Parts: sequence; C-alpha cells; structure tokens
Amino acid sequence: MTQQPLLREEQDASPDGRLAELLHSAFAELGEDPAREGLRRTPERVADSWRFLTSGYHRSVDDVINGAIFEENYEEMVVVKDVEVYSLCEHHLLPFYGKAHVAYLPCGRILGLSKIPRVVDVFARRLQVQERLTTQIADALHDVLRPHGVAVVIDAVHLCMMMRGVQKQNSSAVTSALTGVFRKDEKCRAEFLELIGRG
Repeated sequence: MTQQPLLREEQDASPDGRLAELLHSAFAELGEDPAREGLRRTPERVADSWRFLTSGYHRSVDDVINGAIFEENYEEMVVVKDVEVYSLCEHHLLPFYGKAHVAYLPCGRILGLSKIPRVVDVFARRLQVQERLTTQIADALHDVLRPHGVAVVIDAVHLCMMMRGVQKQNSSAVTSALTGVFRKDEKCRAEFLELIGRG
C-alpha cells in the first residue's frame, strides 16, 4: 500500500516541522528573506541535517554493540586508529572533526572491531565538547568490556576557532582519556602512543 504524503499541517506539527519553523524565523532575524528561491527549502534541509548530526541522542552503546562481545583468551593490546570523528561544538553549533585512536587491553573478552567506530559515533553525534567526548568513549568501552584498561586520544580541528574568534587555521586540539593499566602503567601507555604514531 502506498503511503500518503503528510499534509502541511501534519508536517508542521512534527518535531522536524517545528524545528524548520524556528529556522525560518532565525533566517529572517539574520536579515535574510526565507521565502527567496535559494532558501525556500533550507529550513527543512537544515532540520534534517541537524537530526542526523545529533542522532547519537537516540542511540545507545548497547544498541550499536548488539551483543558483539566474545570470550577470547587474548590479552594483548587491541588498537583501532584513525577513526573519523565529526561532531558539533555545543558552544557555537559549528563542526569539529578529526581522528580518534582507541585501544583496550582485553581481559578474556574482545569486541567486534567495527563496533569501536560505532561507539565513537554514538557520542560524537551529539552537541559536544571534545574533552567530554573523549572521556565518554573511554568510559563506555571500559564499562561494557571490563578490560584491563582503555585509552582514547582524539585529535581534532574546530571551526569555532578557525572561522570566528581567534581565527587560527592551523591549530588542533588533542585530548586523551585513560582507564586501568593505561593510566597506571607507563610502559603500556607508551606502547599505545607508539602504535598510534605519537610515541
């Protein structure tokens, strides 16, 4: 059966419809004409974009891991590096983006490798600060895997620093979060940094 398109009234009553209406008003406040051809559908497109970019609010770590934790007698370091990160700065709603490097030292349990980037996205697809994002990823993996330790490093550039404010084009921010042996054992931490090219 073919689904009928929503009536305009139904669209406006939806969360995306309300968000589009607010954006329409915001464009007018900025001095733009929201009715001109180039902007006519922009509020709806921006609402769709924001829903995608903040989709992490509607996903959980358990959902994305989906049981992909396996008993395995492996206790050497597992590193997934250069995971692309895209997020929105909660202070200015401008993007920040870069790479996450994630490691854990298993304690009889390993995680499907594709799940680590998915966990990164659960937290990156929210309004964020890089410091909190780094810690949330490390804490979530530590909680679900119960490993000897987790290490996360994120290296990102922030458009709020590049396009406005200090307007510095070549600076990046590096944050880290360490749990367990990565925090306590200097050799373990050094091995991780060496493996991600920061030794």
